[in-house]
Amino acid sequence: MIPTTPHSVSPAETFLRYASERVNAALETLLPSETSVPAELHKAERYSMFAGGKRLRPALCLAAYEACGGTGDAILPAACSLEMVHTFSLIHDDLPCMDDDDLRRGRPTNHKVFGEAMAVLAGDALLVQAFELVANTGKPECVLTLARSLGSQGMLGGQVVDILSEGKVVDLETVDYIHRHKTAALIAGSLVIGAQMADAPARVVEAMREFGYKIGLSFQIVDDCLDLEQTSEVLGKTAGKDLEDHKATYPSLIGLEASKRRAVELIEFAVTDLKTLASDETPGFPRIDTTVLEAMARYIFTRVH
Repeated sequence: MIPTTPHSVSPAETFLRYASERVNAALETLLPSETSVPAELHKAERYSMFAGGKRLRPALCLAAYEACGGTGDAILPAACSLEMVHTFSLIHDDLPCMDDDDLRRGRPTNHKVFGEAMAVLAGDALLVQAFELVANTGKPECVLTLARSLGSQGMLGGQVVDILSEGKVVDLETVDYIHRHKTAALIAGSLVIGAQMADAPARVVEAMREFGYKIGLSFQIVDDCLDLEQTSEVLGKTAGKDLEDHKATYPSLIGLEASKRRAVELIEFAVTDLKTLASDETPGFPRIDTTVLEAMARYIFTRVH
């Protein structure tokens, strides 16, 4: 684990702050202004985009890009697209027809402020704009990665099984499917896009994908635990909602402590794989520096302490 105290900042938190500053500055210019027509739509987009959040997915994208030798700002549009699609998913997830939540990141959800119709359109607009940004990178493989992370074999597929599983007795295989698709797919896609933008060889791209799936599953297990242990004020969203909605989660199947142990196990597996990648050499490609990625992986579990 990364040692932290109330008076110190971990390497992962330092990188998250660095990534957040770069991404937020880029988003300011890449998103339409609130005064451009249709203003109400653009206000709704910006309301959710700048509501807070750690910018984990673009940060992982930046970390993978830099680990693979990438430099400069060429990565920023792709990184911003990941935060856009994540925000799109949150806006839609909070709608009455989905999770029906009133609080997100410590403030009223988008549909509570702008109405359901505008919230749907704001999410749609962010999704479309995200693909425009990735398409403009000139990297068709990144467009494909984003599409596969979000489609019926990715986030949307996980959301469907999540909805269909509510109130039902499900097994751990089903919960794994939900988490792997609804959450881990985009986290893995973020790392893959970072590697692809740095022109990493195929074996490195695949290693980033597997690393992403492991830490993504751990991230969601930790999130399930936090939903039971923390208050709405701490979480910035309605605490206990998973239990109230009879969601299929790790704690509901195997208990809180066993869930935490599984989350730690996944992180350790992910870091071990990453160290193996760092020790390999590919002719004509720089050695992978996985220091930041390891720190980010371990940071995911510290959220429950």
